[in-house]
Amino acid sequence: MVDAQILDNTGRPSFRIIRTRSDSSGTQTWVQDGTYFITPLADQVEVIEDNLRFIKLHLPFTINFNWKGNRYLSLNPFSSKYSFDNDDFMNDWNYRYLQFDDSLTIGNKVVKNIFTLSHIDESVNAPVSNLAAYGSKSWSVEKYSKNIGLVYKEFILWEYQPNTGGSTGYKTGFGVKQWIINNN
Repeated sequence: MVDAQILDNTGRPSFRIIRTRSDSSGTQTWVQDGTYFITPLADQVEVIEDNLRFIKLHLPFTINFNWKGNRYLSLNPFSSKYSFDNDDFMNDWNYRYLQFDDSLTIGNKVVKNIFTLSHIDESVNAPVSNLAAYGSKSWSVEKYSKNIGLVYKEFILWEYQPNTGGSTGYKTGFGVKQWIINNN
């Protein structure tokens, strides 16, 4: 929900968005699940979420156009929460428009005018099949729909460290999946 138009810390017009969530079927009560900010500019759209600033969209709007969507992030933005290295150099990820679709079924909903945006797709020993070797997965994709906005998001960032003592190692990181249930 667009809560209010505000000015960002540099004086640019922005919008404060209140995000709500429900269960995967949309049958439970919707509850507030955070706030983020959108700043539309002449050739790009910036989003600030969890105090991290991203350039989510950028012109020209053509297949394979790429840009540094995380350029405002620090060297390892998740270091305070996770002990892994695959968030190093996130500020160098190349966002790119991957494909445009007339329609796409997401869950039980047919959504029209979809475009897919890829942020990263890198993995080593993933899924972990060699317990004696390092493994990691960095994968992020978003799907947007004209006149709706973000309709699907998946972000996976984890690392597996083998135990040099011979026992099973450990995996640390996270994965987030969001999708549209309904819109107005």
